[in-house]
Amino acid sequence: MTGPADSRAPGRADAVLSAAGPVGARVRPRLFLLAFAVAASAVLIDQGTKALALARLSEQPRIPLLGDLLGLQLAFNPGTVMSLGSGSTWLITLIAAAASVGLLLAATRARTAGWAVVIGLIWGGAVGNLLDRLFAPPGFGVGHVTDFLAYGNLFIGNLADVIIGIGVGFGLLLYLRQGKTRA
Repeated sequence: MTGPADSRAPGRADAVLSAAGPVGARVRPRLFLLAFAVAASAVLIDQGTKALALARLSEQPRIPLLGDLLGLQLAFNPGTVMSLGSGSTWLITLIAAAASVGLLLAATRARTAGWAVVIGLIWGGAVGNLLDRLFAPPGFGVGHVTDFLAYGNLFIGNLADVIIGIGVGFGLLLYLRQGKTRA
């Protein structure tokens, strides 16, 4: 006998269980590959621009790009935005590693190409900065992130930060758009 909660009930194909859990939670290979490709591209862009900044820039003086609004200046950040948490670099590294693993798992569950791109952008930016924390001086797990984009006198960031911001912004737009289509 089958009932509404029985996964073998006709019309309940979405509730069929597999070894990995509900069908809806299985890895969607194309969407995962899209998220991975976006993340890998973001990491390559971030690490490439950081290598270029290390080779071409110095910590003084700032090179103006848009007057005082935007410039290039090399900096090494042990903390997060505006050097918050600079005394706890190892903790920030652990959080970044956990976030990167969480984003990997999220990439396996992306339901649309838009969300795969959002996850890939945030994942790539997170991994880009995590690589600095793991391998940059002063040592493994306590490395300082290489920054080079000076935003006025506010802070100095890098392209990983920009990529994360774009991903979050795109994610908010997708979320708001989904809310309007459901209403």
